[in-house]
Amino acid sequence: MRTEFPEGHAILFGIDGKVILTPRSYEHSSTIKVMQWATAVSLGRQAKTLTDVYIDVPADENSAPDLAILRENARREGERYSFEDVLLISEVVSTSSVRKDYDDCTAKYGRYGIPVYLVVDPYAREVVLHTQPTGTGYIAAHTHKYGTGKLPIPLADGRTFTLDLDQLPLPEPEADVH
Repeated sequence: MRTEFPEGHAILFGIDGKVILTPRSYEHSSTIKVMQWATAVSLGRQAKTLTDVYIDVPADENSAPDLAILRENARREGERYSFEDVLLISEVVSTSSVRKDYDDCTAKYGRYGIPVYLVVDPYAREVVLHTQPTGTGYIAAHTHKYGTGKLPIPLADGRTFTLDLDQLPLPEPEADVH
């Protein structure tokens, strides 16, 4: 079947039959690039990271986060890595994903024991660091504003991921169209 997809969206087809349509923007793409660079600087170029790649989680709730940092000894089980190998997941907020990233993903990643969940919001110009997962979310959530320097984030394996909040891209003003 031939289908037209909206311009500016990424379409992900899961092996489980799900189709995910997600908007992409300069801010979204640039923010992920800054986080990937921060991962390489903090943890080394060989650090195991994933971007928009499915991770197996229980109950068929597969997830393809914007960025995931894995344990150094993580091994794929078949085609995917397991949620048990994830040290940190980060989602970058899009204008259409606010509720999902702040609420749904916080509950989901906490429920599956992801040690650190980072919500990066270019529009609010803030990063929310969730730690201490529980069955319904996270016990701790700390908000850090863009432009406030380096944010060291301890990982469960003893390493530290450092995100420079001064390097995160700000949304560009809307262009005047006459």
